[in-house]
Amino acid sequence: MNPEAYMVNLVDDDEMDDEVEVNMPMGPPSKKKLSTSESGSSTASNVKGPLNLYFSQKTNEKRKGGPIDLEASSKILRDHIVSAFARWMYDAGLPFNCVNYTESFGEFIEAVGQYGPGMKPPTYHEVRVPCLKKEVDKTNKIVEDHKIQWKTYGCSIMMDKWTARNGKMTINVWVNSPKGSVFLESHDVSDSSTDSNKMFNLFEKTILKIGKENVVQVVIDNASENKKAGDMLKGVFPHIFWTPCAAHCINLMFGDIFKEAPYSTVFGKAVKIHSYISQRALLLNMMRRYTKQRNLVKPAKTRFATAFLTLHNFYMQKKNMRTLFMSTEWNESVYAKETLGKEVARHIISPYFWNDTVQALRVGGPLVNVLRMVDGEKKPSMGYIYEAMDRGKESIEKAFNYDDRKYMNVFKIIDSRWTNQLHQPLHATGHILNPGLYYKNNEMKTLTKEVWLGYHACVERMILDKTLQDKIGDELGVYMKADGLLGIESAIRARTLRSPGEHFNI
Repeated sequence: MNPEAYMVNLVDDDEMDDEVEVNMPMGPPSKKKLSTSESGSSTASNVKGPLNLYFSQKTNEKRKGGPIDLEASSKILRDHIVSAFARWMYDAGLPFNCVNYTESFGEFIEAVGQYGPGMKPPTYHEVRVPCLKKEVDKTNKIVEDHKIQWKTYGCSIMMDKWTARNGKMTINVWVNSPKGSVFLESHDVSDSSTDSNKMFNLFEKTILKIGKENVVQVVIDNASENKKAGDMLKGVFPHIFWTPCAAHCINLMFGDIFKEAPYSTVFGKAVKIHSYISQRALLLNMMRRYTKQRNLVKPAKTRFATAFLTLHNFYMQKKNMRTLFMSTEWNESVYAKETLGKEVARHIISPYFWNDTVQALRVGGPLVNVLRMVDGEKKPSMGYIYEAMDRGKESIEKAFNYDDRKYMNVFKIIDSRWTNQLHQPLHATGHILNPGLYYKNNEMKTLTKEVWLGYHACVERMILDKTLQDKIGDELGVYMKADGLLGIESAIRARTLRSPGEHFNI
């Protein structure tokens, strides 16, 4: 078996300008007048830039030692600046990754460089009052720009519930539209996270703040209280959908699958092996020598994805792990004489453990690909999830050579979660209105009745005006036949080059 078949991707040089304007002031204008030399040229006698450190003060005096190495000088000066900045970071206790905010940090560095020598640092009052007020005003302006999109195209309310280490539960509220996502507010729900009425009140309050006519759906995890609140939402706002989070649903699929044999068994063994090794420092270092310093556990955003990736890492290190536990170094160690050590070695050497690992990878690999797609930000997932799930199931079938006895129970789990949670009218509509998928699937006659029923249910629920429904039906006919502008060459190319939410000029 080729282990690469189950691989899942998760996972300054400063140059001087050729031309230098020696007379260009690099800081605030000097109050002194320009002095005129005997030759008649004007010089800014009191203005100095960074490179003045490396030039002679007397313009007519020849520098001893030959020409100046500008590249080396620039490097020395930059090292001095970076050291000074790093020292300030250490004093202030700033995290190292703050320099990775390339847009704002780069703008700051550029602005300081343009000012030149004599720049005074900002005061406590400046950063706390006027600068903060300016940034708040800029942020509000950005939100206002997003609100225009909400009114034009509609928007989705996304609620992310998470629990801090101290047990405090918080819901962050985001609003997504074709323009992107914007953070709206945060709520402490430590005392109301299991109360469906309070969750509905949060839904309602947020919808009214944005404008009920602008909201298409509310997206949150599939907890029971959220589902009940979603049912209540239909009664008050019949045109607004409650949609369970796709990433959360797929994680629940993982959770159900890992409860079934042989997946539960092989993962349990992997946990035992890793726990035994990691808790013994000498054995851990011994293992790393055999695995070329590679660890077995690979953290991911969710614990179920972590479980899969851990099994993947185990399989990638199969040869090295077996070499370790069959080596003289292991047999002569104290660990080889322990009862648990013998059990761990037996698992590693046994072909059954590795066969079960391969089974788990065949099931988990396609689902991790779907999880990465719905949990990523490269493109909106609404119009792709139907296709992604179908392709995922096809990959599982192919991995087991279409022997349905080996994946029948897995498909029952996937179909149960899909039917009860992910089979939403909006997903069906997004699938049909995705040109890159629709024209291909229409030619192959793979669009099912349930997909079309979902589309029509979505139109009837969102558009109450019967006349407008009929107009949409007429436009759908044009879309299905790719008539007019939809049939020209540039539009055909854009089907696969752009996601459905992107705008392009024809």
